[in-house]
Amino acid sequence: MMNMISRDIMVKSGCFWPEAHMDSEKMAALTYALNEAGGFENYGVPFCMTVEAEAMGAKVNMGNLICEPHVVDSPLKSTSSQVNLLKKIDVNSGRVKVVLDAIKILKAKNTDVPIIGNVTGPVSTAGTLVDMSVLMREFRKKPVDAEKLLNFIVENLVVYAKAQVSAGADVVCISEPSGTGEILGPKIFRDFTIKYVNRVLDAVDVPVKIVHICGKLKRVYQIIPEFHCNIFSFDAIVPIMEIKPFIPEMAVMGNVSSFALGEVFSEKVKSLVKLAMTKGVDVVAPACGLSTTTPLINIQTMVETTKQENVSL
Repeated sequence: MMNMISRDIMVKSGCFWPEAHMDSEKMAALTYALNEAGGFENYGVPFCMTVEAEAMGAKVNMGNLICEPHVVDSPLKSTSSQVNLLKKIDVNSGRVKVVLDAIKILKAKNTDVPIIGNVTGPVSTAGTLVDMSVLMREFRKKPVDAEKLLNFIVENLVVYAKAQVSAGADVVCISEPSGTGEILGPKIFRDFTIKYVNRVLDAVDVPVKIVHICGKLKRVYQIIPEFHCNIFSFDAIVPIMEIKPFIPEMAVMGNVSSFALGEVFSEKVKSLVKLAMTKGVDVVAPACGLSTTTPLINIQTMVETTKQENVSL
């Protein structure tokens, strides 16, 4: 989900943050270098969750070598603010164009490695265009206004996601760290997260569609199957064997602790991967975006252990 880049691979490739967030050649080179080094078996761009919000009018601090870009000023004070204060996503300018050009560069390499286009979910995008605490309150008190904002966001996310596919993305992954069942509760989760994520998914013609939801999910297990995706990814806090019976038609992705990957020795990584596979995970992956301080050896160990266990299974 989103960031897969570590400081080790920046040093190895000679491409560094924050420049790589704004340079398509460096963005493509980073994810290519990680795959070449025995890291994740895909290319994935971008490496943050601010591209969409910035394109719609939010101000973004581009971070530094170890800190991801983050929104520092939202353009709206509430969901009832004029939506026309927001900008429409322009696929021919800014960091949106950087991402699309990076996908084209990766596609031109003509490898068999799948390219994942990362898209920030509608609710999470909304939570950067207006303060998240305000958004949560207005989901309940001003749902009509919230819907107007979400409708605008979805229209633009569809444009962006379609452009990623046209550029060469083989997979679209929508990540919702803010639109969680734990925070929203079942009704609002269905009315906003599921509804608007599905509108993006349904509009995009791509072979594989992934949805990632952060946080606890027990309250919404029964409605997770309503997502129109092939693969469902979730946090390390969610037990694989507990959620899997609720989503028999989806491949289960995850959920090796991102925190552990950044902190433990490689031998422990092996045991975490083996445990996830034993519990029934279909696609081994970090449970969330990686810290840039994650050792490259831990990423390599995760991939190699998965390959070895697949052979033994």
